Amino acid sequence: MSRKSIEILDDCMEGEKQKNVQKHAGDSSLLIPQLGHDTSINCLVRLSRSDYGSIAVLNQSFRSLVKNGELYQLRRKMGIIEHWVYFSCDVLKWEAFDPNRDRLMQLPKMSSNTCFMLSDKESLAVDTGTWEVLPDMNTPRRMCSAVFMDGKFYVLGGVGVDKTTQLTCGEEFDLKTRKWRKIPDMCPTRNGGDGANSVSSEAPPLIAVVNNVLFAADYTQQVVKKYVKDINSWVTIGSLPDRVTSLNGWGMAFRSCGDKLVVIGGPSLHGGMATEVNAWVVDEGAPQWNLLAIIQSGSFVYNCAVMGC
Repeated sequence: MSRKSIEILDDCMEGEKQKNVQKHAGDSSLLIPQLGHDTSINCLVRLSRSDYGSIAVLNQSFRSLVKNGELYQLRRKMGIIEHWVYFSCDVLKWEAFDPNRDRLMQLPKMSSNTCFMLSDKESLAVDTGTWEVLPDMNTPRRMCSAVFMDGKFYVLGGVGVDKTTQLTCGEEFDLKTRKWRKIPDMCPTRNGGDGANSVSSEAPPLIAVVNNVLFAADYTQQVVKKYVKDINSWVTIGSLPDRVTSLNGWGMAFRSCGDKLVVIGGPSLHGGMATEVNAWVVDEGAPQWNLLAIIQSGSFVYNCAVMGC
């Protein structure tokens, strides 16, 4: 457990220990007998999620509290959120990275088979809502990318219904009016294109939003671009990490994580066995990438997601 987490627990315990020690002595149902149940939980929800594995081995009460999800529900109500990066460089293996603690965790191997490689199926199960089908877009598409920005949902790029045209338009969905608005030329062009190009093996647009600012990774020029909303245009602000490569955009991850842009990928697609995690705390200047971790794994990133809880 980290020094900061221990200090949080110590601070909580000091104020309550004296008045509770006699009252709760011998009560094995309490998490921390000296504090009482409510105060104990009030301390635990403020710890980093990285420490939950450690506290779960302390006793049965801690373990049950972590497993039943109560801590996560309370954190959500209190607005306590930590963003972690989850990625897979091996089809059935996932790793989690805590950028705040620079801590890498290997997750249990998925119980799956090679059908996962042939049939891409994604699902979501949360206790705060359900799936909802949105109205049809103005321009149907596939192989596109989507982000939330300024409280609205944006879809960029993709391939048209003719399966041969790469779309450069974007669409904005207003959650209040429940309507889509088409935005011409919102998608950053690639390969020096000036419009709709013939479809190829290119990956969907590599985009991410930090502090309501939209960024894109141009893998052809190895640069980062920023979207200027007022003029519906893109400007180049700097370079991607030097050693991260891709195959037409596939094999690298470009994500937002809190106030950071995160790029994950390997230095070589041919025989490379290391994956680098780079991050930049977004400011007004050019990207200054910090190498956070090197993972001895395959250098091709199959999947990547950022989740906060």
